[in-house]
Amino acid sequence: MRILIATDAWEPQVNGVVRTYQRLNEELVKMGHEVLFVTPSQFYTLPCPTYPEIRLSLLTSRHIQKYIKSFDPHAIHIATEGPIGWATRKACMKRGLDFTTSYHTRFPEYVAERVPVPASFIYKLVRTFHNRGVGTMVATKSLAAELEGKGFKKILPWTRGVNLEFFRPLDCRLFGAGKVALYVGRVAPEKNLEAFLDLQSEGDESLQKVIVGDGPSLASLKQRYPDVIFTGAKQGEELAQCYSSADVFVFPSLTDTFGIVLLEAMASGVPVAAYPVTGPIDVVEHGVSGCLDEDLSQAIADALKLDPLVCRAKALEFSWRNCAEIFLKNLAVEDEDRVSLLKECI
Repeated sequence: MRILIATDAWEPQVNGVVRTYQRLNEELVKMGHEVLFVTPSQFYTLPCPTYPEIRLSLLTSRHIQKYIKSFDPHAIHIATEGPIGWATRKACMKRGLDFTTSYHTRFPEYVAERVPVPASFIYKLVRTFHNRGVGTMVATKSLAAELEGKGFKKILPWTRGVNLEFFRPLDCRLFGAGKVALYVGRVAPEKNLEAFLDLQSEGDESLQKVIVGDGPSLASLKQRYPDVIFTGAKQGEELAQCYSSADVFVFPSLTDTFGIVLLEAMASGVPVAAYPVTGPIDVVEHGVSGCLDEDLSQAIADALKLDPLVCRAKALEFSWRNCAEIFLKNLAVEDEDRVSLLKECI
């Protein structure tokens, strides 16, 4: 099949959305499909206000129509609600083409965090965006239920995966011999990092806090928390070693929709400590691969008692191949011949 995927999130951004589509692409190509990504790298861009690492593309639906005409895709998927996503949606509507979308990020909450616009107003726009498609792919049951309660229609399940060969237990201690509490991800206001960084160690045992990632809050947090190790963004083997150097992975976010980093930590044999919210409650098995508690300090203390080998075993349940197969089943196709082709592919 030829599959066109339109996304505003792409390299050099480092986040779960980008990682998802990079790995999805690898699996789809292995399965014999041809994928065309429409990304900000193909257009003039401007830095996003308050978050310059994100580039906003300058384009119209006519730009997208050219890609659709030349590639003639069997299916079109819109990954994000940014300028590329809206332009692709408009192009599909003009040409009478079906498309699927996916809900990766709590965009309304992120906007409300930065500008004085109520999240409820943004949700109306986002709901309109997604409901025009033939289905919206969502990673967890709890998020699906939440979106359905907000008026989103035609929710489609779509899980995530983890590279189990790459993220694995390693014999290394990059941050010293003492106990290490690690966070990996964007360093941004919506990640609620202060809830983790403000925690005081209880008892005689102290925890070395480590933040791996980049983002708009990095400079200010480094200044406010001099005892915390901030490594900046890491990739490849360095990232795998960071995970294996930790004793507990702390995920303080209250707004993530999944959290691929949770799987990466579990695959590395590192138990997770998090709040019992969407994302962690769908990925982490409480008392087995991590601990979920409204008291994050208690979650950390309990997670440190868990068996790393059991954490690794739970991560084995997730694979990128399964992620790709579910994605294919969710796709909208345009005619009976292409429906037959889709059935053959899966």
